[in-house]
Amino acid sequence: MEFARFMSSSFGRILRFVAGVALVVLGLTAVHGIGGIILVIVGLVVAAAGLFNFCIFAPLFGGPFWSKDIQPKAVPAKVVQNRSEHIK
Repeated sequence: MEFARFMSSSFGRILRFVAGVALVVLGLTAVHGIGGIILVIVGLVVAAAGLFNFCIFAPLFGGPFWSKDIQPKAVPAKVVQNRSEHIK
């Protein structure tokens, strides 16, 4: 689950996008034939995962597919303000 949390973070999204672009470049320049085509396709999927905030591997580790489902929910400001008033 820690892996899914990391991949849903901002750094995880950037890492997925950069890794995807690197795979696309590698597939277009260094690897020829069917292997290059496969690398380009995999790279596009990985880059899209970073761009659109989903993780294709998180369900394998018990996490959700959409990264927004693992990120902590924001508490509305009014709720926080009301709680602090009750503490006083």
